[in-house]
Amino acid sequence: MQSATMLDVMDRVTTGAGLRERGKAKRRAAITHAAFELFAGQGYDATTIAEIATAAEVSPRTVTLYFRSKQDIAFATFDASVLNLTEILRGRAPGESVVQALEGWLREEMACHDETDHLELRMFEVNPELRAVRTARMAAAIEEGAHIIAEDTGQPPDGIGPRLAAAAAAAVVTEIFEHPKEADRDQAISAAMTFLTGGIKAMAASAGH
Repeated sequence: MQSATMLDVMDRVTTGAGLRERGKAKRRAAITHAAFELFAGQGYDATTIAEIATAAEVSPRTVTLYFRSKQDIAFATFDASVLNLTEILRGRAPGESVVQALEGWLREEMACHDETDHLELRMFEVNPELRAVRTARMAAAIEEGAHIIAEDTGQPPDGIGPRLAAAAAAAVVTEIFEHPKEADRDQAISAAMTFLTGGIKAMAASAGH
């Protein structure tokens, strides 16, 4: 009886923790969505934390508990996607190429594309200051990608080949995400991966690998 009671307590604790995490995720998503909508509609500089809180139906203090600054909100999903992609590329299965891992990540991302993602695209489109920051953050992601490609192809990590391949991959990802909704993204992804595969193979061949 005692062990059964202990199991019940553990179940309740686990359930409670799960509910709290889901609640945090919902509040974070509400804040992000509200901010993207405001940044896209009235501009990044013109938007205040108080306005974001009101739109998300939370207090300003809650916003600052989840995000240190407006810029952290603006890049919440971008940074999370870059981190997720890096982890996937680093954790590839034996024999899985960089392009195969990238394609899997890209298709999964596009399958989950929703209204918030469209707002994010609009936000970057109408706020040049955010696009400039995104370009700078993308440079860091390209640097990491170049190291991964260099490891795969046996080339120096600071070589021009891996850097070009990583930059091309970043451009491909951006183009796919910004592709018109009615366009055939599946076909676009397949074409892009064929392009990247050919480029990386040609680069490796020219280096003798």
